[in-house]
Amino acid sequence: MASKRKTVGVALIGGGFMGKAHSNAYLKVAKFFQLPVEPVMACFCDKVNLREMADRWGWRAAEGDWRKVLARDDVDLVDICTPNNLHRDMAVAAARAGKMVFCEKPLALNVAQVRQMLAAVRKARVRHFAAFNYRRCPAVALARQIVEEGRIGRLYHVRACYLQDWIMDPAFPLVWRLKKEITGSGAHGDINAHSIDMARYITGEEFREVCGMTETFIKKRPLGEMAGQGLRARKSKQMGAVTVDDAAIFMARMTGGALATFTATRFAAGRRNANGIEIYGSKGALAFNFERMNELEFYDAGDPAHLQGYRRILATDPPHPYMDAWWPGGHGVGYEHGIINTVADIMRSLGARGKAAEFHPDFEDALRTQEVLDAVLASAKKRRWVRISEIK
Repeated sequence: MASKRKTVGVALIGGGFMGKAHSNAYLKVAKFFQLPVEPVMACFCDKVNLREMADRWGWRAAEGDWRKVLARDDVDLVDICTPNNLHRDMAVAAARAGKMVFCEKPLALNVAQVRQMLAAVRKARVRHFAAFNYRRCPAVALARQIVEEGRIGRLYHVRACYLQDWIMDPAFPLVWRLKKEITGSGAHGDINAHSIDMARYITGEEFREVCGMTETFIKKRPLGEMAGQGLRARKSKQMGAVTVDDAAIFMARMTGGALATFTATRFAAGRRNANGIEIYGSKGALAFNFERMNELEFYDAGDPAHLQGYRRILATDPPHPYMDAWWPGGHGVGYEHGIINTVADIMRSLGARGKAAEFHPDFEDALRTQEVLDAVLASAKKRRWVRISEIK
């Protein structure tokens, strides 16, 4: 549990793309949000450039062995931003050490590992948090609010597409995200996980059954590794087999009766990070695309016929979720703000004077998402519909 200090000691494990994004969140969160607890920069862990990264991102200490971090008295919360195959062991060890755990998505390689992680945090009675940062985009949080207010009515359809193009070049190397033993699955686990979580979050419904297919368009690539900022990589002349999907598409039936379709691909030319979701119901509809992340489209079927049409809501004014902490109306927020908002909600959930509040998504939410991910892969392999209840 959190210490009795007024600050929460945070240790970050992993210094790649998400490690930088999370470091930025801890550096800035208390400057914009009035928090009952304030995160303290306790430790940074990575294999290379420890001191340089710690200095750049405001961490007080640098340590190369993540196990040593768990023994530190000034660490209350362990934030895991490593490749997926390391999540389980780190999270279980952190829980056993009495640390709260914040873990990037997907939570692990498969349902069995996620259940082990959930069992560990429950046994240790420590708080647990999952990093589905798109929930904290103001426009996405507004979409959930609109559905909760009943403005969409009975839900009929969910249509989600997460489109990227960063590995279309056959010469792009075989980085860890393309190796099943490290990442679990490809575009499916990496970005379909976000779409699944957003669908659950916005609609409030769960998945009943799925039917999916996957494809690996480029079977072999030059060996290589991630390098520098973003999604760039270094390559060699040796070749290796791609063991995950390049694209995954599935249909789903939701528990409330809605029909849904999901597409995740890294082969959508010209789409850098088009994370989109549309919700259709008896009273109206919603549409969001992260490439225009400050906007939400809303259609009200109850409007007079001559006024009907999609309206563009610029979700940047203080009445919109989270915007009271940021800029004046009309001044948009960016990718990093979703992660800062997530950290703010974590810190606020810890409460003042020992009073804790619920936080979602947690490891239980991540398990629901992983069950859907695994069910889709099972469906693609068996070439049939798979009920979520079949996933063990």
